[in-house]
Amino acid sequence: MRQDFGVNVDAKQVGFDSARLAKIDSHFKRYVDEGRLAGFAVAVARRGEVAHFGMYGAKDSDTGEPITSDTMYRIYSMTKPITSIALMMLVEQGLLQLTDPVSKFIKSFGETRVWNTGTILKPMTAALTEPMRVWHLLTHTSGLTYGFNYADVVDDMYRRAGFETGVAYNDSLENVCDKIASLPLVFQPGSSWNYSMATDVVGRIIEVISKMPLDEFLEKNIFAPLGMTDTSFFVPKEKQSRVASLYRYDEINHSKIKLESFGNSSLDKPKFLSGGGGLISTASDYFKFIKMLEGRGKLGDVRIVSSRTIDLMTQNHLPNNADISTFGRPIGEEIFYDGLGFGLGFSVVSDQAKSRVACPNGTFGWGGMASTAFWVDPVNEISAMFFTQLIPSGTYPIRQYLRSLVYAALVD
Repeated sequence: MRQDFGVNVDAKQVGFDSARLAKIDSHFKRYVDEGRLAGFAVAVARRGEVAHFGMYGAKDSDTGEPITSDTMYRIYSMTKPITSIALMMLVEQGLLQLTDPVSKFIKSFGETRVWNTGTILKPMTAALTEPMRVWHLLTHTSGLTYGFNYADVVDDMYRRAGFETGVAYNDSLENVCDKIASLPLVFQPGSSWNYSMATDVVGRIIEVISKMPLDEFLEKNIFAPLGMTDTSFFVPKEKQSRVASLYRYDEINHSKIKLESFGNSSLDKPKFLSGGGGLISTASDYFKFIKMLEGRGKLGDVRIVSSRTIDLMTQNHLPNNADISTFGRPIGEEIFYDGLGFGLGFSVVSDQAKSRVACPNGTFGWGGMASTAFWVDPVNEISAMFFTQLIPSGTYPIRQYLRSLVYAALVD
């Protein structure tokens, strides 16, 4: 694929109608023209070839500087699949098992308990009926949570402990994980699904086993081999002009407000290397990662993990093939939960009819807090991704419409 991330195949050759693909851009241009987004980049590929790539709008609404093919975005939770792949590399090396207790690698989790009753200040907790295991972390069935969830008393305890945004910028990953371990779980491990800081704990396990900081491990074992030269936990000074500004939705004016200080935090190397949400990347870089997933662990001559590892990660691991809507505690991070299961770091469509989306069973992917998203459809050999910078991700139905528009363009 060309470094500039241009279209590299005629849409008709891979079963798409180019005029229908163009409707993707015209649809989302309205979001920019109406002031809802500053700008966006969108890509659709089939069989690893880019059939459509569109850009529109600005990196910053105030300056009007346009989105370019090398614009950098905070991908937030689209970090999770990368960290999950990194852990599975260590599993393949025989350095851990998915059934290992988390406390084997992070001792403080040996003291973790489960919320039972009481108050926030005087909680009554119970002992774990089984250990929290590595598998629980990857599937979000660990009982951990996020401070930005507002469904449980424990969520409030996370906020009081400084996890309002889910990112503790002022401490190391080691210390953050110890703080998480000191808080009670929302439920017994394995008994439900809840979106959480679990993948940050996965990042710490990677550090403990590899004896390497998480950023170094990812650079050496994933980014460098795949040629992801613009993906890291912060943006160095020479690249900062390429970073898109971060916005949040303004409920009062139905518009957007720039998040200056929060957005600028990505310009400095953080103490906390968040494996759950800390990476910055470009459309070109992330497509290389997606293409590796499509290749079942391989991109070109580079193999990151085995094909069977990808197969394992991208099947539904929730008990009895349950979906999140029945087994879990849905939040606004994804676009639907009926018919959506969860694998090892990815959401997975488990019941297409129940999901009411065009993606067939086995389609996997995830999104980020700033309205970024991607998915891979192994059945139709399609991948798609969308990049912008608006918090929260559920502000507009971007992901729903993107799926509809992509599959409407598939005509073979």
